[in-house]
Amino acid sequence: MASLSSDKTIHTSLLLISAWIWLSSVSSLAELQHFQHPVKPDGSLNILVVGDWGRKGRYNQSEVAFQMGSVGQKLDIDFVISTGDNFYEDGLTGVDDPAFNESFTAIYTAPSLNKQWYNEFVEFFFVDTTPFVDKYFTHPGDDTYDWKGVYPREYYLSNLLKDMDEALKKSNAQWKIVVGHHTIKSAGNHGVTEELVEQLVPILEANTVDMYINGHDHCLEHIIESNSQIQYLTTGGGSKAWKGQIHPWDPEELKFYYDGQGFMSMQITQKSVYIAFYDIFGRVLHAWNISKEQYSSA
Repeated sequence: MASLSSDKTIHTSLLLISAWIWLSSVSSLAELQHFQHPVKPDGSLNILVVGDWGRKGRYNQSEVAFQMGSVGQKLDIDFVISTGDNFYEDGLTGVDDPAFNESFTAIYTAPSLNKQWYNEFVEFFFVDTTPFVDKYFTHPGDDTYDWKGVYPREYYLSNLLKDMDEALKKSNAQWKIVVGHHTIKSAGNHGVTEELVEQLVPILEANTVDMYINGHDHCLEHIIESNSQIQYLTTGGGSKAWKGQIHPWDPEELKFYYDGQGFMSMQITQKSVYIAFYDIFGRVLHAWNISKEQYSSA
């Protein structure tokens, strides 16, 4: 089990189960938490990232899981991050819900996926993005949300943003990576989340965040805006994909878009981050290297 440290912080919308780092759909008020994991002897850290997956093996979830196991073994990964929407359609009813086994433990069985968490030259900050989205409050439709700990909403969001800003300011990490479920910038079905652009992005930019990683759109995607240092990465292809759903986007900024299933890997060192998107056959669809000196694509 990972050790808990109070001198560094990470956002609370986070569950650590079977060495996966999970974003929950809605978090309660709690202190930010930080988990540590030692780097490899060569000073590197390797991870996989997947989202929007919990469909009892259907919609190629099992195929994605198989390739994650294969790539995870090759890279000797340290842990796995899930970007949310872990159990379709309605989450878990409790600790004994059979969906936990049907969509998780019986699917992600490869030994390479039973890994743990984290270190000091990179920090991951997990933010609960759900309470930012206005329509969940104003037009919930047939959906039911548990907002315990979120009301009053304005107070909750104010504290969340304050805590995120303080955590980022305190961080001395070479790499700062923020993970949330909802898209900030995306050419996919859900597109741009204006509430996050208005409220969260200024904090990310002011604190020189390197990457924002999300799910929500069921695709694989890489966006670099011309006027920002942040790279926006969508990895929501863990099971059901939305074929053909893409909105127009500046081709200079949209470096990659794939409307099928897959996942993402990250190989992180002090000086560089190598990122790759994979499909259900384990093929590398798009890969690039980021360094503090320059950005390059492969």
